[in-house]
Amino acid sequence: MRTITVVGASLAGLRAAEALRQKGFDGTITVVGAESRLPYDRPPLSKQVLAGEWGVDRVQLRDEERYGELDLDLRLGVRATGLDVAASTVALADGTTVLFDGLVIATGASPRVLPGMPDMPGLFTLRTLDDAIGLSDAVGRPGCRVVVVGAGFIGSEVAATCHRRGATVTVLEALPVPLARVLGGEMGKVCGQLHVDEGVDLRCGVGVAAVEGDERVERVVLSDGRKIDADVVVVGVGVSPATAWLDGSGLALRDGVLCDDRCFAAGSAGRIVAAGDVARWHNPWLGADMRVEHWTNAAEQGDHAAKNLLAGPDAAEPYAPVPFFWSDQYDVKIQYVGHSAPDDEIALVHGSPADRKFVVLYGRDGRLTGALAFSRPRQLMTYRRLLAEGASWETALAQEVG
Repeated sequence: MRTITVVGASLAGLRAAEALRQKGFDGTITVVGAESRLPYDRPPLSKQVLAGEWGVDRVQLRDEERYGELDLDLRLGVRATGLDVAASTVALADGTTVLFDGLVIATGASPRVLPGMPDMPGLFTLRTLDDAIGLSDAVGRPGCRVVVVGAGFIGSEVAATCHRRGATVTVLEALPVPLARVLGGEMGKVCGQLHVDEGVDLRCGVGVAAVEGDERVERVVLSDGRKIDADVVVVGVGVSPATAWLDGSGLALRDGVLCDDRCFAAGSAGRIVAAGDVARWHNPWLGADMRVEHWTNAAEQGDHAAKNLLAGPDAAEPYAPVPFFWSDQYDVKIQYVGHSAPDDEIALVHGSPADRKFVVLYGRDGRLTGALAFSRPRQLMTYRRLLAEGASWETALAQEVG
């Protein structure tokens, strides 16, 4: 390989480019990014950037002057529009094409929107730095009334940050319990209680029929006809992998780019890998295909996939991480490790939910499947190791952690 193209100037894309240079690749690396900005960190968008505490310089993943060390052909502000696997070319929105010997797909995901929602001032999704800056400016106005649609992790972080800034916040969740599909009903209620305890108006089991306003957002209409006055509406109902540009490419697309256990895209003959939010790969640790939308996976998979691309299929190593993510809300750091199901058995092993400091374990069929911690990072890492080792439920419960 003499030419490698990375599509996606994201965390996963940057880590892939860095890994290629670290492994001694001295050919051409072209990085294509839809945004005009250099790669930046996304977790602070719903926290420090939205809070008005951090500027653009604080979220950059690499100092601008250090990009020279990587010797990249940066194509920023231009979107990839198509892939021809046979011709080894990526088509760009400006009419040009990029040739490659190897390809890293790291296009991430795009926020879902509510059907029929108007495009008007005051209505936001949160995915880009520009989204965060615009939302921060809007929320900073005195007396701002914010409605957040969706009580998942992003929606909850947005609600917590807006509340801390003095806005009046209402959170609308379609499910009876927030995060029940991820953490189960009992722990979902604990997460929901964080909002209630802080004075945020949390409403579960409600749908949104419309967002109304003359020149900008003025109110949200619920599915039962009730109305909530709003100056700002933030839609946080999840994301979809950014694969539309790959339609017709011949790659297998199944809620992401389908990959084997070494991150090679199915049918790519070992020349194309995928990493980050866009990749659905077979995780040997889980024994199943999965797609992970969190920072740790983007960083680690970008690095791993690029090294496998250089090594080739015969020498490539499986990518088998134990999934890990975190969320900062109010005064609580929520951390989760593993992959559990909503109906898994749970056990409280440290602390108390009432004190906002505890660890809960998840188990199924005699095996430890996950662990959730509120402001207990050190204890959680012990269970991360046990999960990697495939520990039994009995072993996990007997583990002594100070």
